[in-house]
Amino acid sequence: MSTFQGARERARREVTAAIKDEARRRVAAEGAPRLSLRAVARELGMASSALYRYFPSRDDLLTALIVDAYDAMGEAAEAGLAAAPRTDPGARWVRVCGAVRDWGLANPHEFGLVHGTPIPGYAAPRDTEQPGVRVPLALLAVAREAHEDGLLGRPAWGVTPEPVRADTKAVAAEFAPELPEPAVAALLAAWAQLIGLVSFEVFGQYNGAITAHEVFFAHAAHRLAVEVGVAAGPAAS
Repeated sequence: MSTFQGARERARREVTAAIKDEARRRVAAEGAPRLSLRAVARELGMASSALYRYFPSRDDLLTALIVDAYDAMGEAAEAGLAAAPRTDPGARWVRVCGAVRDWGLANPHEFGLVHGTPIPGYAAPRDTEQPGVRVPLALLAVAREAHEDGLLGRPAWGVTPEPVRADTKAVAAEFAPELPEPAVAALLAAWAQLIGLVSFEVFGQYNGAITAHEVFFAHAAHRLAVEVGVAAGPAAS
């Protein structure tokens, strides 16, 4: 790559980052449904036609923000996975869940962009699929490695209802064929419950019913670990 081409690529990356930063600011201030390319261009002192060379439509810009949010949350989950010893899958699970919570609390608008109210008129493209599964894949890694090490206990999930079993078997076949189907079913439920726990805190839905948020979350995350089989018994008091 020539010096000129390198400089041009750097300039393009810098402008792209500036556009996304301004878009995030506007989403935080006004909400994703009101995001406007013209408003972003105006704030940055760009002609709309120039901005369209970077993001041809509002949906393209939204997709870039969503992918960034999923990736950032996934990176946090993966860092949590790496920070706890493989010999203690229950602790690893709680660490991954805590990393997702910490990221959500630190980035409430980005969390809302991917796990909040759907954006009218926006349909997420396939570009968002791979980043969107980084968190559940980090949770799945805890169970897979626990199974490999002989540390995966019997899931407390019980028998999966028959209409659901085909779905969970398909997920298991694609991502974790070695895991017992009840563990995969429990993992899918735990993923949904984790996002619900974080959402309640990020969006202030506890309404004073729970005030010890961190302790409550850690205990709830441990109970999810028990459901999956990566931890046994009640959390220590």
